[in-house]
Amino acid sequence: MRALVFDNGLKYEPSYADPQVTPGECLVNVHLAGICSTDLQIVRGYMGYVGVLGHEMVGTVQAGSEEWLGKRVVCEINCVCRKCDMCQAGLANHCRNRTVMGIAGRDGCFADQVLVPERNLIEVPSAVADEQAVFIEPLAAAWQVVTQIPVDSKTRVLVLGSGRLGLLVAQVVNQLGCNLEVVGRNHKSLGLCERKHIQSRHVDEFIPRADRDLVVECTGSPAGLELALCAVRPRGTIALKSTYAGRGEIDLAPAVVNEVAIIGSRCGPFSKAIGSLLRREVDVQSMISRTFKIERAVEAIQAAADRNNIKVLLKINPS
Repeated sequence: MRALVFDNGLKYEPSYADPQVTPGECLVNVHLAGICSTDLQIVRGYMGYVGVLGHEMVGTVQAGSEEWLGKRVVCEINCVCRKCDMCQAGLANHCRNRTVMGIAGRDGCFADQVLVPERNLIEVPSAVADEQAVFIEPLAAAWQVVTQIPVDSKTRVLVLGSGRLGLLVAQVVNQLGCNLEVVGRNHKSLGLCERKHIQSRHVDEFIPRADRDLVVECTGSPAGLELALCAVRPRGTIALKSTYAGRGEIDLAPAVVNEVAIIGSRCGPFSKAIGSLLRREVDVQSMISRTFKIERAVEAIQAAADRNNIKVLLKINPS
């Protein structure tokens, strides 16, 4: 099969080994796949991953359980044991033995086909187009913020970063009627915020005043946490969404002095993401900048790293 493989460098492989279906797993024929910041960080060395990249996708089940054959699906990316203490405590996303699609110990979806545990499959409603469904995984991650941290009309929220995830977080949070502002570097994506009537400004024009109840850090840079610490109020909360290769030096003294809660936020509820797409509460298709065929996957990764593009998709086996 065709695949984009990372192994000390990116390579398009036209004849990568086909996945072999095992009991409890299904083979999914990939229609569309989305490139996210985590994929770009893996190319820079994050997680020390080797294999087929990609974890955002929509496709059709081609082999495996008869119950799922022919169904259009998206996939939970954490593949878990269901036996360890985390799984038994209802925290399966933190399974001690998990593999993660295209991120840790398991091939991803930048390929013709991907092998997924049957219990990870979620059927996509017919009213949700492929170009929307491919956003379900990152949109679920955006929903995780408000799953973890209560937000209401009185909450002053700052989203740092106007990239792919920042735009999704902003749209989710904006539904809650709070006082919301997005700060970023990309004039194009900030323009999308303005068109959606979300207050935004360029980071060069932002003066942090330690007055925000919640700061959601989506910059993908260690500097984002430093700015978040300047913007959050005493006893406020910072939700960290960024993952990145390498380490940056950050002065955490303000977090101690101001008694700031810092919460990591990762994968989220697919049901919430699908529901918001069905109700047309979130616009994802306007975020799509470019679409590449799988044969041009290396070029697509380069395009995704270009700040002039917001979301780049791979068209693999169109439905």
